Amino acid sequence: MNESLTVISERVDDIPLLLAQMEQMGTPSLLDEFFPTHGNWQGLSLGWVATIWLAHILSEGDHRLNHVQSWAEKRLETLSRCTGQEVRALDFSDDRLADVLSALSQDTAWESFEAALNGHLLRVYDLDPQQVRVDSTTASGYGSVTPDGLFQFGHSKDHRPDLPQVKVMLSTLDPLGLPLATTVLPGQRADDPLYIPAITRVREGLGRQGLLYIGDCKMGALLTRAFIQAGGDFYLCPLSEIQLSPEALEEYLTSVWRGEQNLTPIYREEENGERERIAEGYERLEVLTAECGGPNHHLDRTAAGVAFVEAGAGSGSCLARPVGEGPTGGDRSE
Repeated sequence: MNESLTVISERVDDIPLLLAQMEQMGTPSLLDEFFPTHGNWQGLSLGWVATIWLAHILSEGDHRLNHVQSWAEKRLETLSRCTGQEVRALDFSDDRLADVLSALSQDTAWESFEAALNGHLLRVYDLDPQQVRVDSTTASGYGSVTPDGLFQFGHSKDHRPDLPQVKVMLSTLDPLGLPLATTVLPGQRADDPLYIPAITRVREGLGRQGLLYIGDCKMGALLTRAFIQAGGDFYLCPLSEIQLSPEALEEYLTSVWRGEQNLTPIYREEENGERERIAEGYERLEVLTAECGGPNHHLDRTAAGVAFVEAGAGSGSCLARPVGEGPTGGDRSE
C-alpha cells in the first residue's frame, strides 16, 4: 500500500525562541486576564494574537499591520506547533490587529497588566530590585498636530524643533534595563511633574520599599524628593541651579579650593573588577521642608555631595540624596 507523504517547508527563524520566551514571561495569559474579549471573538485569544504579533515585530523588524497576515500564512504549522493551538491567517487581519490595539489602549487595564507582568517576572527570574532609573525622552515625527493628540510641538531633545513629538517616560530596573513602567504623553509636557506618577506606578508594580531611584536634575524638584523619601525610598540626582544656586555652589566649593575641606575619593568599578578613582567630594547635610501628600509638612533630610573630576580644572557639581542607610546597606551611593 502506497502512502502519500506531505512535506511542508516553512522558515522557522527565531520564532520558537521568541514565543517560548514570551510564554515563560506570562505575556499571553496575562493579556487574556486583563483584556477580556466579547463573546463574538473567534479564533486565537487576544493574548496569543498580541504575542505572535510581537514575535513578528521582533523577528522581522516591521511594525506595520498589513504585513502580519501574509507573514503568518507562510508559517501556520510553526505557529500552531509553538502555541499548541490552531492558528489561522485570519487571526492576524488588519481588523483583528486594530481590535487588539484598541483593547490595549485602555489605560487602567494596561497599568494593571503591567503591574502583574512585573511581579511575574520578578518571581520567575528571581530578580532582587534595588535601583530604578527614571527618565524621559522624546520621539519626533511627521504626524499631524491636533489639540488633543500626542504629537505636539515642545522642547526637542533631538534638536528638531520643527517637528512635532511625543514624550515617553520610562522607569527601568537597573542595571538589567528591564522596563517597569512606560507612559506615552503629549510632546509639550514638562518633565518635572512626570516623576511622581512614574514612581507611583513602579511602587504599585513592585510592591517594595527601600529602592534607590536615580534620575537627572529634573527629578531634583523638592516635592519629588520629599515624595520619594516619604514612601520609604531613596534617591540620587544632580541638582540644577533652581535647587542649588551658583552662589550656593560657590560657597560649597570655597573650602575645597582653599584646602580646608577633607575630601572622600569616589571610585568607579570597571568590568575587570578594578576600581578607578574618578572624583573626590564631601557631603553637606541640609534639612529641607516640603508639603507632601496633604497638609502635613514633611522633613526632607538631604545630603549634598560636592565632587570635582580630577582630570578637570576644578569643575564642581552637586548630587542630592536622603540621609540614612541606602538600599545596599551603606549610607553612600554614587
